[in-house]
Amino acid sequence: MSEEARVLRSDVAPAAPVSAATSPSSTSTPSPEVVGRHMFAADRASRGLGMRLLAIGAGTARLQMTVRDDMLNGHEICHGGFITTLADSAFAFACNSNNQVTVASGLSVEFLAPARSGDVLTADASEVSRGGRTGVYDMVVTNQHGARIALVRGRSAALKGRTVIPLDAPAASTSKEHP
Repeated sequence: MSEEARVLRSDVAPAAPVSAATSPSSTSTPSPEVVGRHMFAADRASRGLGMRLLAIGAGTARLQMTVRDDMLNGHEICHGGFITTLADSAFAFACNSNNQVTVASGLSVEFLAPARSGDVLTADASEVSRGGRTGVYDMVVTNQHGARIALVRGRSAALKGRTVIPLDAPAASTSKEHP
């Protein structure tokens, strides 16, 4: 995780999507933190799985999720799809942090160790390369002991001319939070 990443409080989410740039100028690009809070407020899938957005910076993101009993497969370990979803969400926040709408064009996953009920998984995403409309990102998923659970590589595609937060939106406060 980059030192430039802004650490967010893990126990709060914005009350509503942010619809503004970080400064009064309507052409300013919103900070990665503002983009991240905006995306998280609208991300029903990540929030529904209990994910928390811990930090975000330019091309980086850190999300966390606790493995619940309903995430276990028949072997009593976390289903790989949930681990992949955590990594994919971190990927989404990292590759959209520059306020350009960007989607996944592919993922490869290597499972290294099982995760069990009650484990706290953290996915760290970081930009490896970005040029033109494509990018490559690496995600490392670890448990609360720092053991690596999965390695994921994602390929991204930016959607031309689309921003996460419209650049012509009026400025608004980003400090509204709720428990």
